[in-house]
Amino acid sequence: MTTQTTPFQVPQGESFELLRNRLSDPAAPWSAEQDAVLSEAGLAQARAAISSWPGYAKTPLRALPALANLLGIGALYYKDESSRFGLGSFKALGGAYAVARLLQRQIASATGAAEPDMQAILGGEHADFISQVTVCCATDGNHGRSVAWGAERFGCGCVIFIHATVSEGRRQAIERFGARVIRTQGNYDDSVREAQQAASDNGWFVVSDTSYPGYVDIPKDVMQGYELMAAEADEQLPSKPSHVFIQTGVGGVAAAIAAYFTRRYGQDRPQIILADPDQSACWLESLRAGEPTAVSGDLDTVMAGLACGEISLLAWSILREHADAVVAIPDSGVAPMMRQMAFPLDGDPAVVAGESAVAGVLALALVAHVAETREALGLSNESTVLVFGTEGDTDPELYQELVGISGDAVRQQAQS
Repeated sequence: MTTQTTPFQVPQGESFELLRNRLSDPAAPWSAEQDAVLSEAGLAQARAAISSWPGYAKTPLRALPALANLLGIGALYYKDESSRFGLGSFKALGGAYAVARLLQRQIASATGAAEPDMQAILGGEHADFISQVTVCCATDGNHGRSVAWGAERFGCGCVIFIHATVSEGRRQAIERFGARVIRTQGNYDDSVREAQQAASDNGWFVVSDTSYPGYVDIPKDVMQGYELMAAEADEQLPSKPSHVFIQTGVGGVAAAIAAYFTRRYGQDRPQIILADPDQSACWLESLRAGEPTAVSGDLDTVMAGLACGEISLLAWSILREHADAVVAIPDSGVAPMMRQMAFPLDGDPAVVAGESAVAGVLALALVAHVAETREALGLSNESTVLVFGTEGDTDPELYQELVGISGDAVRQQAQS
């Protein structure tokens, strides 16, 4: 078996950027505007629904004491989403839940009755109606897989739009759930617009993880599902973290994490640090400008799930004051960090961490190695850091290419 003989090294000659958010206010109360997006009541509803689905289980929270010691912090915890519902990523919490909520609302609207409960939908009581509904979305891979899985589970039609650089492996993974997959030209944001147009033309329902003017209700459901991941992690931690590093994209998951910890701890919440690929750094530029700012181009990053040029407006309503900083990270550090997780230091577990999953821990490693950025974020040997491993080997061929062995081999190693 291939082994890694040296611990992770910060890529030599590569730069990263840390930007403090000038709009951040740790003392800011959770506002009514923000509570209309993500709330305790919404979290309770999402938890009741998702925990009722066959196969639900809390995902592991893995302690990484050796890596924490290498990085000069007190403790490091990795929320490992690679086993979530067998889909390989946290996205199962969002897309599938939003499909279920959409169906509940549509059934209620059509019948004039109250929304049916989740067990009624899972039990097929409204199968004839649901079979006439088609959902669609644009995706880099994992969100589309979750929407397709939810559509198959609940019995509705599904069409998924992928952009030019989404791998064939991710396409095939979506198709396995019975969805029709359409490849578009351009980048992720172009595919979002094409999905919206197709939905308007065909009477489909867009189930997107990003929001834009006139489209907010379904993304709220997606984000509310994501929040369950934060609640699980908080319950599994021995104490409150001092820092949370969380990857972006459109920002939905980061907003969900920030929302949970802000409501839970108020002004004592942990610092929330975003991890942005430097090839699609829409959050870096938005926080720099102090307003939503798009970045253009092909957005070509190995962290395919984070290749987004336009932020979610709902996420902005939360992160504009509850995200404390953003780190723009280079692609060159991704494969080394994936290998570090697969071939860990003595005392740490082996973990299958996909390309997007390592963004948070990579951002931590980069800033922890530089005295100036350590000081800027208040990192010390007493810090407790939480990161979210949002996917496993969702593209098995790419994972093996980057790590040197398959995800299955890493899992076998972890069990030995």
